[in-house]
Amino acid sequence: MTVFVCGEEPEDIWCAIYDAWMSRLGHKNVRIEPAGQNRELFCEYREVVTSDEKVRKVTDSIRRKLSESVYEEVYKAALSRDAFRGDKIYRFLIYGFAIGPKAVDLLQIPAVFQLFEMTRRLGREFGHLREFVRFSQMKEGILLGRIAPENDLVMLLAPHFADRMPSENWILYDCVRKKAAVHRADQGWVMVRADSSEWQQRLEQETDEETFEELWRTFHTSIAIQERTNPRCQRNLLPLRFRPHMTEFQQGYSGRVSR
Repeated sequence: MTVFVCGEEPEDIWCAIYDAWMSRLGHKNVRIEPAGQNRELFCEYREVVTSDEKVRKVTDSIRRKLSESVYEEVYKAALSRDAFRGDKIYRFLIYGFAIGPKAVDLLQIPAVFQLFEMTRRLGREFGHLREFVRFSQMKEGILLGRIAPENDLVMLLAPHFADRMPSENWILYDCVRKKAAVHRADQGWVMVRADSSEWQQRLEQETDEETFEELWRTFHTSIAIQERTNPRCQRNLLPLRFRPHMTEFQQGYSGRVSR
């Protein structure tokens, strides 16, 4: 077995798929894994080198031989939290290139169903975060939103907030992956790596969040009906893992919301 080891970004996965496919070793004899996994005996491990040419060839092939919509699904799967998404996407593409665009609907095929499962989980979290992201204002007037998603969602969330807040300067920061979408007022947005000390210092600056925390607490306390408090229902509608970065759930919040 030959194992192609790649990074976490979609571009790294595309390059691993290219190397595995072009190795001509046979699909059953190759596997794609992320870096950091335990290595097995009797396997040959090859480090994948990311290049723009490989990325272009793989993405062009998916778009041309399958469709733009299938490429969108595959791209979403590449942003999944699944550590072995690279290999699962590779297995899907084996069927996809053989069958054509309709392959994405053949859920009875395990490789297709695995792709569907990854995109479905990602879609659920995307739907939650699209509603739950909170922005606070920094000293420079820039709006800062912090998230800690299980899936890599900043790239998908940025267009939504660019449409909602086109005339604002804002930063949407992924605390887990140390990356951010940066939007300039009435212009566009770009993705940046935010793992440098300069970025961390900037993102830790004071914001107006404390002021709004008190306003949120006062608002929710005033509308709450104690007799109708239903924590289980609240957790179903708003899972606990989304709350650490929501203004109304910061320290001191009572947690009582009328239902």
